[in-house]
Amino acid sequence: MLLYALTIVVSAFLLFQVQPIIAKIILPWFGGSAAVWTVCLLFFQLVLLLGYLYAHALVRYLKPRVQMVLHGVLLLASGVLVVRTIYPAQWLKPSGTADPTAGILALLTLTVGLPYFLLSTTGPLLQAWYARQHKGAMPYRLYALSNAGSMFALLSYPVLFEPKFTTHQQAGMWSIGFGVFVVLCGLTALRSGAEVPAMEDPPEQIADEKPEPRHYAMWLLLPACASVLLLAITNHLSQNVAAIPLLWVLPLSLYLLSFILCFEGSGWYRRNPYLQLLAVALGAMAYSLSIDVIDKIWVSLVLFGLGLFTCCMVLHGELVRLKPHPRYLTQFYLMISAGGALGGIFVGLLAPRVFRSFYEMPVGLVACATLVLFALSLDPELARWFRGWRTVAPALGAALTVAMAVYLTIHMRQETNDARVLVRNFYGALRVRDSGAETSLDAVRTLTHGTINHGEEYLAAGKRHQATTYYGPNTGVGIAIREKQKQGPIRVGVIGLGTGTIAAYGRKGDYYRYYEINPLVPPITKGQFFFVPDCQARLDIAMGDARLSLEREAPENFDVLAVDAFSSDAIPVHLLTKEAMDLYFKHLRPDGILAVHVSNRYLNLQPVVAGEAKATGKLARVVDTEEDEAVDVFGATWVLVTSPASGFDAEELKDSAEIESGKPIRMWTDDYSNLFQILK
Repeated sequence: MLLYALTIVVSAFLLFQVQPIIAKIILPWFGGSAAVWTVCLLFFQLVLLLGYLYAHALVRYLKPRVQMVLHGVLLLASGVLVVRTIYPAQWLKPSGTADPTAGILALLTLTVGLPYFLLSTTGPLLQAWYARQHKGAMPYRLYALSNAGSMFALLSYPVLFEPKFTTHQQAGMWSIGFGVFVVLCGLTALRSGAEVPAMEDPPEQIADEKPEPRHYAMWLLLPACASVLLLAITNHLSQNVAAIPLLWVLPLSLYLLSFILCFEGSGWYRRNPYLQLLAVALGAMAYSLSIDVIDKIWVSLVLFGLGLFTCCMVLHGELVRLKPHPRYLTQFYLMISAGGALGGIFVGLLAPRVFRSFYEMPVGLVACATLVLFALSLDPELARWFRGWRTVAPALGAALTVAMAVYLTIHMRQETNDARVLVRNFYGALRVRDSGAETSLDAVRTLTHGTINHGEEYLAAGKRHQATTYYGPNTGVGIAIREKQKQGPIRVGVIGLGTGTIAAYGRKGDYYRYYEINPLVPPITKGQFFFVPDCQARLDIAMGDARLSLEREAPENFDVLAVDAFSSDAIPVHLLTKEAMDLYFKHLRPDGILAVHVSNRYLNLQPVVAGEAKATGKLARVVDTEEDEAVDVFGATWVLVTSPASGFDAEELKDSAEIESGKPIRMWTDDYSNLFQILK
């Protein structure tokens, strides 16, 4: 038992530790979008399904000794592949601007595909071997133990590994751990193949416990719904805060915790009070989707974290009530993994291409309530509740489900009706809408990405070209541009297109170059707003990730380079590293100004920029502006960075303030970053 348990724990730890490691490594290669983690999870779920399918076929169709030999050969092959490291080679970096989904899946297949596949087979395969060798022993506690190892891997990553080690070091340590796993799993396979299997149960007993089609359906749909909610909630948090491991692992850890508690021998799931808590959780999450975004990160984490945990406890609790005889163990796990993959395909592949906004969470909430009601109706123990006067209980549940569905449908319809444009792709959801009467001088047109305002323009022709929102004349970027314009024609670079508001400063003789990764943005900027079409300067838009574009280009000699790339409110970390800072100044004139937009509700980015400016021998100052509704200017924080030779003595720059350094933090590089330490 000890060898089985140790092997399963090690494999589970490695199985889930590699997920944030590899996702963080490739995140900068695909624009730092929160969707990178969603696609990574989809890959892991698909490979998990293949692993469970392999385990099922191995146990069902091959003899014990053949199982041992085949699995041993694959273990040796995977050990050779990761003998050095799983860190992706540089030639795997993307070069085009197409949808990155296929590229991410291909990269993961080449780097961690086979090792992850073998790790995913360990749980069901070793449990089946254990059940075969120990007649009457129920292996489901080993499944709970496996999930415990997985949860420890996830929780330890942002606390123990990410703050202390670089991504190269993390990848190296993981490879060493995989070598240990290969040895343990090889020993377990040898022991399993050498032992004589116990007597099988009598055929008539097995036939009596054979699952019915409805069981297979519920084994698939219950975990599929939990997977949809996991991915949808993680995507919601990552889009509106940052694409960081902390916000990846917390929901996934709660998801795994529900598996642990439900599959533990005695089981922690009780319909009373979890069904009542489910109604509260579904209602709270549904309501939060229809109101303004919550400003405090801990409120969002608590609300959606507890909501996800409650939903998963009920879904997985009902799943455990339907668990079969150990003979059908691999089939049971195969259907669970297929359900997880189905949810991943829905959120990671179908939703961005079918929905015009983030509708998968409303769909998941309604599906959760519906599935739970259906699962309860199939339980013989609850049959009496569906007869006579007690039908009021299921009727009330059905009424609440319908009410929630109607409420969410009305909200989604209002969002659609209010939008001039509503589109979505891998990089997120964009919406353009008008506010105010058309004849009003204060009417504006707004672009939002997720829940964040990404620019506004007055509809009145006389006010149309005023720089608004985060880019007013007295903001950091406005001050930098106006100061440089005193010297004559200037060259301006901008990372992040949005509505193109900075183009309002363009004059004849100037040159503006935008860098934009999302192919949906330029048609909106040119077709719905006038900043770019009416810009008097010569203007170009370079498509693709800004880092990759700037690395390929000759020095642009910008007078001002503005870094303003946000995915909703999430920060693309790779645009704020030491290497990025060096690259920016390669494209700036000796006296050029780097303007970094650091306005954020959840993260204090000033210490990051301050440390990098100091490390590169530059001066950094901060410009804070207050909201001014009269001219539609928002409160904004910009950090201006320049060389000591030019300094901040110019008239437009002298009112800038000392940058906030706060507690010292480790400098961000392409190999190390840690957003946990700068959370507000």
